[in-house]
Amino acid sequence: MASSDDSGRSDAKEAWLFLCVANSARSQLAEAVARELDPEREIWSAGSAPTQVRPEALTVLEEAGLPTDGLRSKGLGDVPMERVAMAVTLCAEESCPVLPAGLEHRHWPLPDPAVAPEAERLDAFRTTLAELRRGLPDVLSS
Repeated sequence: MASSDDSGRSDAKEAWLFLCVANSARSQLAEAVARELDPEREIWSAGSAPTQVRPEALTVLEEAGLPTDGLRSKGLGDVPMERVAMAVTLCAEESCPVLPAGLEHRHWPLPDPAVAPEAERLDAFRTTLAELRRGLPDVLSS
């Protein structure tokens, strides 16, 4: 039987992980949306070359009423991989992080909103957030 930590979350391998390269945009948005979809599940995001959370990501999450507490860019070494049941890579035009063998994996290539022209960037983040809210339930259940 799995034990629980002080947060009440189970130690069972059931966490979800969202990955991209910088862990600054798509994976941060996905982490926030997944927490909204399943608040009891342990949710992580990480990148192969983490930088910092883009201010546009925080802006669109706040506009949507999604909490941004605790969002920070993380590398794979910051994630308790022994608890991760499934990883979703969100990379489209760049190389995605390499995952451990045997890990359940989904690939959902979303364009990086951070590379949109500055005048269009905030709308690109809004579009990415809307796409994640629309499609993430299907991706996670497939």
